[in-house]
Amino acid sequence: MTKLGLPDGIQACLFDLDGVITKTAVVHAAAWKQTFDDFLRRRDGDAYRPFDDVTDYDEYVDGRPRADGVRTFLASRGIHLPEGDPEDPPGRETVHGLGNRKNELLLEVIRTRGVEAYDGTIRYVEAVRAAGLGTAVVSSSANCRDVLRSIGAEHLFDVRIDGIIAAERNLPGKPHPETFLAAAHDLGVEPKAAAVFEDALAGMDAGRSGHFGYVVGVDRVGQADALRAHGADVVVEDLGELGERP
Repeated sequence: MTKLGLPDGIQACLFDLDGVITKTAVVHAAAWKQTFDDFLRRRDGDAYRPFDDVTDYDEYVDGRPRADGVRTFLASRGIHLPEGDPEDPPGRETVHGLGNRKNELLLEVIRTRGVEAYDGTIRYVEAVRAAGLGTAVVSSSANCRDVLRSIGAEHLFDVRIDGIIAAERNLPGKPHPETFLAAAHDLGVEPKAAAVFEDALAGMDAGRSGHFGYVVGVDRVGQADALRAHGADVVVEDLGELGERP
């Protein structure tokens, strides 16, 4: 293992955004809960079963593109909505309408409270770059670039594959590996020479199915066993721990 806690031969590091670089996963979970609870309450009345912002979030929406999250969670409840249009107004009872409502709630929190970075991740990314490895951010968020700019970290990543770029290239989102594979390709490395850093179970699945050289699970919410079960080679609570490992 290198001083970065990575196997020899790793030439690039591919980082998820929410929950790995920034402290926004909890904000996403809260926005999803409000969106789905409002919808379910309208649909089922006071007897509705609320969205669980831990188990439902982890299983059905975390790490997935927004519309996929809507479809996957609703399907778990036996609910199917029209797709609608990406420009549907927030809250319209379509897949895109609910997704746009979630994004509206998320952006309002970001505007009013700002975004915080995980200091351990920023220091680790700086060490990765100092060691000469390539870096990429791989996120399903269409707000990825704005979030990176808000924390002054855009310059730390050679490649950005986010929700906007994935749509332009017609790349399926996590748990499919294509966005991570695109990042490795853009950095000029083979998957086996790249390490994936993820906190979402869908991201673990993407790292495993993409046959990457190393998959690091970042456990922010006490799901270390689930991260390992979904393909993590190692699980840490903070990326600073990697350099401390023998």
